[in-house]
Amino acid sequence: MSQVKAVNVEIQVVLGRSSLPMQQLLRMGRGAVIPLDAGVNDEVWILANNHPVARGEIQINDEKISIQVTREANVYDFMAGGL
Repeated sequence: MSQVKAVNVEIQVVLGRSSLPMQQLLRMGRGAVIPLDAGVNDEVWILANNHPVARGEIQINDEKISIQVTREANVYDFMAGGL
């Protein structure tokens, strides 16, 4: 069990996607806003080491933001951009 505890897993939450020309990206400064293709009630993707593992919903309690896991991920939807 101690070997399992030593494994590092990077968790990411993907809220949406956007395509920007490199020139526009380089002009952005601190506080710039990047529009995403996700809506307020859309599910988010939960990735473990860059691999989709689950879908979830954003939860806001007081000043804390968390993600509630709602179902397992469909890898093929993620690869197709199915946000």
